[in-house]
Amino acid sequence: MRLIKFIIASAISSLPFFTIAQQKKEEIKLIVRADDIGFCHAANEGIIKSYRDGIARSAEIIVPSPWFLEAVKMLNENPGLDVGIHLCLTSEWNNIKWRPVTHASSLADSNGYFYPFLWPNDLFPKNAGNFLLENNPKLDEVEKEFRAQLSLAKKHVKNLTHISAHMGCSDIKPEVKELVKKLAVEYGLLFEAPKIIQFKNFAGKEKNEKQKEEELVNILKSLTPGTYMIVSHPCLDTEETKTIGHPNYLERGTDRAGETYALTSERVKSVIKEKKIKLVSVKEGYLNP
Repeated sequence: MRLIKFIIASAISSLPFFTIAQQKKEEIKLIVRADDIGFCHAANEGIIKSYRDGIARSAEIIVPSPWFLEAVKMLNENPGLDVGIHLCLTSEWNNIKWRPVTHASSLADSNGYFYPFLWPNDLFPKNAGNFLLENNPKLDEVEKEFRAQLSLAKKHVKNLTHISAHMGCSDIKPEVKELVKKLAVEYGLLFEAPKIIQFKNFAGKEKNEKQKEEELVNILKSLTPGTYMIVSHPCLDTEETKTIGHPNYLERGTDRAGETYALTSERVKSVIKEKKIKLVSVKEGYLNP
């Protein structure tokens, strides 16, 4: 009897469906999401480079941003790049700003721009008027603004599959989170990563490009079977980005150019190949984690 059971078990384990199931269970999947395309030309270039020459597979577009239309053109020229709308209620940089696309007085400062940040934090002077939540944003204006951003994204971007939130704006209030969930269903887009997905972070303004590369390599080497997501902000270091920043973060260009360097590194790509890490988009990862 034991011999018969052993033979049956051996036969089952050799079947194709069993092998496929085992392979999927043992797979390492990695989503590399590149945020903030549209906010400046150097970010547009860096994100596309991180896809074409590197490991990014999804990009998040900020609809009210000043370089939105160039970002749309570049994304549509790269149809293999998965796109998410990065819903936005803030404009955090000095010298380059953006406004609501609707008439939403509770979401805008005295100059008509989005407030720099959602809530007080150590990155920005704690002056009155810098933070959205100190100015009582109206839920109906948030909904109107989100709908307008979604409609523009759907109108212009061919490969729009999901929603994400710039600086976590979907979490400012429970009713805003529920609103975004409702809009995701209405607009036919994915929202919120399945709980099985594990987030891994790298980079930081205190590290140079080689240190960022080393950190990313170490993260990749440590991955075990499962689905992971890295949220990045690729950019190029140009004269343009040298003018962009905010108090406590004036190294914007060199910091994020270091992320581009790491994401396009041959060493990083070699580790991915050696460990047989499967690069997937947000859409693929959310639907098949």
